[in-house]
Amino acid sequence: MTHYEVAVAGGGPVGMLLALELATRGVRTVVLERLAEPTGESKAGTLHARTAETLHRRGLLDAVQPGPHKAARRGGRSVTFHFAGLFNLDIGRVVDEGPVIVGSPQAYAEQVFADRAAALGAVIQRDSEVVGLDDRGDRVVLDVRSTSGATRQVTADWVVGCDGARSAVRKLAGIGFVGTPGTVAALMGDVRLLDPGTAPVGWQRTERGWTLFWTNPLGHSRVCTYDFRDAALSRPDRTAPVTLEELRAEVERIAGRPVPMDRPRWLTRFTDAALQADTYRRGRVLVAGDAAHVHFPAGGQGVNLGLQDAVNLGWKLAAQVRGWAPEGLLDTYHAERHPVAARVLYNVRAQVGLMLPDRRVDALRELFVELMQLPQVNDFLAGMITGVDVRYETGRPDDQLAGLFVPDLRLKVGAEAATLAELLRAGRPVLLDLADREPLRRVAAPWADRVDVVVASCDDVPSAPTLLVRPDGYIAWGGTGLESDHDTLDEALRTWFGAPA
Repeated sequence: MTHYEVAVAGGGPVGMLLALELATRGVRTVVLERLAEPTGESKAGTLHARTAETLHRRGLLDAVQPGPHKAARRGGRSVTFHFAGLFNLDIGRVVDEGPVIVGSPQAYAEQVFADRAAALGAVIQRDSEVVGLDDRGDRVVLDVRSTSGATRQVTADWVVGCDGARSAVRKLAGIGFVGTPGTVAALMGDVRLLDPGTAPVGWQRTERGWTLFWTNPLGHSRVCTYDFRDAALSRPDRTAPVTLEELRAEVERIAGRPVPMDRPRWLTRFTDAALQADTYRRGRVLVAGDAAHVHFPAGGQGVNLGLQDAVNLGWKLAAQVRGWAPEGLLDTYHAERHPVAARVLYNVRAQVGLMLPDRRVDALRELFVELMQLPQVNDFLAGMITGVDVRYETGRPDDQLAGLFVPDLRLKVGAEAATLAELLRAGRPVLLDLADREPLRRVAAPWADRVDVVVASCDDVPSAPTLLVRPDGYIAWGGTGLESDHDTLDEALRTWFGAPA
């Protein structure tokens, strides 16, 4: 029996990023992945602004983008996106930093995270399916099985289920998965189109459903279909593997004409079931990513939710392992991330309703197109899709900046130029002093083992010139220059980073 401080079940992008976050902090971590080898499949490939900003603060943003990419990190440019298949949304309006959107195939990002986690000491064990779980109060015992049928036991102080929508960890821990059942039967796959020029273009809505084509004339194209008929969800073969003939027939039925295709690389089916774990933690077991929430892939929000789960949880779980976490810190993971996912499920359900292939919905879709021309409506929807509207409740209602994501300020530290994102790459909290307030630095001095204190100057000083920034990039406290800053900073340090050494 091998013991670890944390066992992560599931080696997808969320599990691997969590392992990297933990390994960065020296936590002895094992990743237990059911598959013997990576599939190389990338069902998701869109990183929205908040995820891009978060990865930038770990020095990972360039690494997860295959091929050449622009080094510039400027937001503020117009970027067209969709809401319910209506491509009238400008998500660039709400992004100040940039990039607004990033192409990063999930399989590629997963491998980047895995390689870096392993280099820092994380153990990655493939062909290792979790089939049993016993939370004994002081540790968790996992039964792990290989495809040969051999079983072994792994123990860990903590276990995190990142093992997908059908999470074994979630089920074995007795965590409920609640929400609304599926109403859409969807197929998706990468195939070769034999006559790409005659295939439907982009997103097409007919009275029979939707077809979505991302056409690549020189290789495999991604093809997706949405079937809204009630009977489609009651088919006896709903859990069966998808065949090329099934996808071909469904495209023909919805498009109204045959679309020749062959050589499928992978095929899958899914629904618009919107489900969420009723708690993200039970005892010494936690869940993240699709194990914590699933929904229809409208707007490419799913993998973004999961990656942000990992960064929110990683530093808190490491603090628990290291013994300095204040009481209740680990429970803030559920308190902060559960509402964020619930809001995504809410906007996705709304999008599915707007996508119904019913003439009675046409006028509503036309109305939404007009509404999206209003800046307030555009920014409201774009904020949800990109995640830049996320603000955590910190218990400091009078603090105007607490709970917000910190901007990537351009700084001068001594004689050297720096950015705030660079200061956060080590994954440690930062007390940033832009007003040379030495008394506040003395307040933070007892936390020097876990909080970096940085004195800097900045041309664009925020309204609070002294900021306490959490490792995930969110502001825990902002000092405004009042005498009470000494007491409130001490309180914030204790609330988020425990008692001083």
